[in-house]
Amino acid sequence: MTTTDITFPTEGGRPMRAAHAAPSDSQKRPGVIVIHEIFRLNDDIRRITGKVADLGYAALAPDLYDRDGMRLVCIARTLMTLNRGEGDAFKDLDAARKFLQQQPGVDAARIGVIGFCMGGGFALMYAARAPLGVAATFYGDVPKSTDQLRGVCPVLGGYGGQDRMFAAQGRRLETLLTEMGIDHDVKVYEDAGHSFMSRNDGFLPWIGKIGPMKAAYNPEAAEDSWKRIEAFFGRHLGH
Repeated sequence: MTTTDITFPTEGGRPMRAAHAAPSDSQKRPGVIVIHEIFRLNDDIRRITGKVADLGYAALAPDLYDRDGMRLVCIARTLMTLNRGEGDAFKDLDAARKFLQQQPGVDAARIGVIGFCMGGGFALMYAARAPLGVAATFYGDVPKSTDQLRGVCPVLGGYGGQDRMFAAQGRRLETLLTEMGIDHDVKVYEDAGHSFMSRNDGFLPWIGKIGPMKAAYNPEAAEDSWKRIEAFFGRHLGH
């Protein structure tokens, strides 16, 4: 599915960049917010947004770094927001959700979220505070206790077993959701590292590949993850 670069209004009316993709028929369909990795909204997230739309959803990927200031400052500010569990990025996700709900081809009552790396942490935390039907977090941060997950919707998770920084968080997510009695599907791919669904190029992804996260695209884990997304989102959002 081809994605289109658009803007949508955030709190106060300030425009924010985003990638949007949706099937072209007139059928009312669920919407899915796609949250990018630490690298921001890039061509790989546009590719992923298109794949979400291929599954039958209206997909919107906001650029959470689309604010005034240097990029490194934007990254640091966004990560601090994630650690605090409140702040501008969560307000921007709320604005993205409301924008999706207002689109003529979207069923406003059926909205989900999916995130990767940093975006996976945001997806999980946002799902605990917003009226969502389903959430997916891939190799994202997980709280240490159930306190920050109260109210979370059904969750799908994917982590790489070779990722020495995040594999344990995937196992913790399984434990927390089981303890809470939340419907979930969490899988640790033992042969994969971090970012196994992403195809990022450049110096920083290369550093991630040789570091403790062993970040690299893994076609087997990625293909299985998309099948799980299709099944789990289909069960909780419908098509």
